[in-house]
Amino acid sequence: MIIKKPATIEDLYRLDVDGKAELVNGEIEFMTPTGGEPNFAALQIVLSLQQYAEQTEQGWATSDGAAFIVDLPHRQSFSPDAAYFLGPDPGMKFFSGAPVFAVEVRSEGDYGQYAERKMAAKRTDYFAAGTLVVWDVDLESEDLVRVYRASDPENPTLFRRGETADAEPAVPGWSFPVDKLFRPRKK
Repeated sequence: MIIKKPATIEDLYRLDVDGKAELVNGEIEFMTPTGGEPNFAALQIVLSLQQYAEQTEQGWATSDGAAFIVDLPHRQSFSPDAAYFLGPDPGMKFFSGAPVFAVEVRSEGDYGQYAERKMAAKRTDYFAAGTLVVWDVDLESEDLVRVYRASDPENPTLFRRGETADAEPAVPGWSFPVDKLFRPRKK
C-alpha cells in the first residue's frame, strides 16, 4: 500500500513551474495561465489598488501569483488574481493571512456548474479566513462585477458597464470604474 503524504507550504515554496497554485485538501492545485482580457482586467484593478495603497500609506496591492497563507481545516493558501492586504510586510515570503479584498477574474475554463460550485466554495473559504470582500469578475456577463461581502455572502451587489464598483468595507473610499476592465478598442 502506498500512503501519500499531504503537500505542505514548504512544497508550495519549492514549486519549479510557471503559473500559480494553491494548497487545498493537502494537495497542490495548479491554476492554468489566463488569457489577455482577464489578465488586462486584473492588472487594471491592481494598478488602481496600488494607487490607493500609496495615497493612504497602508496596505499592499498584490497581483496574480501572490500567495496568502491561511489556516483553514482544508485550505492552506489562496492565490487571487488581484488583492489588497493589510497585514505585515512579508519580505520574500508569502503573505501571512488572508487579504481583506480578493479579486477572481474568470478565464475561459471558469464556466459551467462545476466551476460555479468551485468558485462558491472558494468564496466561502475566503470569508472563513477573514476576507471581507470578494469580487467575481465575469467579462462575458452583463453583470461584470459581482461583489460578495462577508456580511451577506449569498447576495452579491452587481455592477455593469458605466457603473463604479466598490469594495466596502475592505477598502474604504476606493472604487473602480467597471469600464476600465476593458482595453480601449481602436476604431
